[in-house]
Amino acid sequence: MSFAGSLLLAVALQAQAVQVQVRPTNLTLPVDSSATLRFTATDSAGARVNLATAQWISLDPEVVSVDQQGRVTGRRPGETQVGVFTGGQPTFATIAVPALPVAALVVTAPVRQLPAGTSVPLTVTATNRLGDEIDSPSVAFESSAPNLARVDEKGRVFARGAGRVEIRARSGSVTAPINLQVTPRGEAEYAVTPGRSTVRTGDVVRFRVEGGSGMLYPAWALDGGGATIESNGAEGVFVAERPGEYRVSALIGEEAASHTVVRVLQRHIPAHMELVGRGPAATHHSGDTWAFEGVDGRDYAYIGTFMHDWMKVWDVTDPADAVLTDSIQLDARRINDVKIHPNNRIGIVTREGASNRRNGIVLLDLSTPAHPTILSEYTETVTGGVHNVWMEPNDLVYAAHNGTSEMHIIDISDPRAPREVGRWGIQKQAKTLHDVIVQDGYAYLSYWDDGIVMLDVGAGTHGGTPTEPAFVSQFAYPIGNTHVAWRAGRYLFVGDELFPPNWNADAPIEARGYIHVVDYEDPEHPVEVARYEVPEAGAHNVWVDGDRLYVGYYQAGLRVVDISGELRGDLYRQGREIAVIKTTDANTTVPNWPMTWGAQIFKGSIFTSDLNSGLWILRLSEEVIVP
Repeated sequence: MSFAGSLLLAVALQAQAVQVQVRPTNLTLPVDSSATLRFTATDSAGARVNLATAQWISLDPEVVSVDQQGRVTGRRPGETQVGVFTGGQPTFATIAVPALPVAALVVTAPVRQLPAGTSVPLTVTATNRLGDEIDSPSVAFESSAPNLARVDEKGRVFARGAGRVEIRARSGSVTAPINLQVTPRGEAEYAVTPGRSTVRTGDVVRFRVEGGSGMLYPAWALDGGGATIESNGAEGVFVAERPGEYRVSALIGEEAASHTVVRVLQRHIPAHMELVGRGPAATHHSGDTWAFEGVDGRDYAYIGTFMHDWMKVWDVTDPADAVLTDSIQLDARRINDVKIHPNNRIGIVTREGASNRRNGIVLLDLSTPAHPTILSEYTETVTGGVHNVWMEPNDLVYAAHNGTSEMHIIDISDPRAPREVGRWGIQKQAKTLHDVIVQDGYAYLSYWDDGIVMLDVGAGTHGGTPTEPAFVSQFAYPIGNTHVAWRAGRYLFVGDELFPPNWNADAPIEARGYIHVVDYEDPEHPVEVARYEVPEAGAHNVWVDGDRLYVGYYQAGLRVVDISGELRGDLYRQGREIAVIKTTDANTTVPNWPMTWGAQIFKGSIFTSDLNSGLWILRLSEEVIVP
């Protein structure tokens, strides 16, 4: 249906106060089974209304597909919604596709030969008939010769006597064997390494057991709470949230164990954050900010607005005395993002909510950075609104387009005539692309409920180029709302954003969400290893500079976190947070309620904006401890 047709039908339906219902509203549909959904429309008097036009869609066609007669088919286990659009208004039914039983099992062990008196964990991978891996399958184990090796309910094999033994995993009627060779018991003394040691909260210690003739894979345990230890191959990975002494135990076999003690001190980095300067805004809400050195040698911070149509220009050459020099007015209800080209001669602001519905991006001429002028606009393929962009030195702009929820690649080598030269999006009808960042030849797309997508856009590892991206991996977590990402070393810091229903920008907002720390050492198989979560608050944008993570944590203010070394567990509880400042006062749009946006490190200062109070310029002071 055309937009004009949808609008006319919507107006007609509104005039008639038509209510649309889909039946059934809830449906359980096995894989490969089909059923037909029906919809009815009635007016305020309960009389049937005949609707000539309707469109059926599935929010996740990989789980349930639907044709234009309302016939739904289960494709893969999961749950989604199928809706009918009538007059541009959707009405949904919920379809659940039950899990399929286990169709195949694969059992692996880190070694196939182990001495009597030791043990080894088994790993079982279960898949259904579609080849999808099944999380947490119910599996039982049995040994062909318990006198040679017994196996417990968790799949750990304890070697007892020399000989060959078969261990079998079973799930329902599906079984899978693995053969192990138990060698004679040797005379070995075992020791956990490193031995007794002293560390800080948040420090990761990797323990091993030495002794015997081969690699050992013990079960690891701790006495008391306040710390965790997890098996990772042959290692026990330890990290503590609370100071104290912890006894680390390695269960090597049924009768062999070794122990050590680790003393944990409270992590402490003497630091504080001080206010340097302000660019206050108490009459309207503010958006993102970007600081840079202009071609005139002076420093500037540009800041967008939320539910407003101005971009503000601040001269921050003296951070303690920011001066408002100009503003740019646009046809917009939101100027969410501001980015400056590395050559500092071109700026870009994103536009949403234009009255003529032609949003896109606006390019600025920064020849006179105190008074920027509009150089051009690009709306042709991104008229639905752009929420965020990233600009590269090669004159390419990567834009998160609201309309298609895809990444549009725009060439601005001729800034007066931008043109689209590429595009990439996940293959789904219902999707939301919120943010994009490009680092070291890779793009990281924050795809809301579909998680983080990593693309090769010139790194060359997966055949991608700056204009023809190549897929590398996708990482999603159950809560969704994947909002932003930043890569630093092996880790990707991923923020999710949760707002309460019916939130009001002119009142305190109880945001939620936190920072997921995802290990990308193997970029095709990322793994979440840690988190940074401030209780009763919500994360927004992030920045990393050296060993410091800067998080705009909305109502919890700007937070600075120590991310040195290996990261595991709960960084907040470990005491890795080193400085906090609440970006608010009584003279804001929502008095004494911070909504810190994010951070940028520029010339030693921290530039951040607050939704309720404008521009803040801060400085982190850390005392150097000389041993």
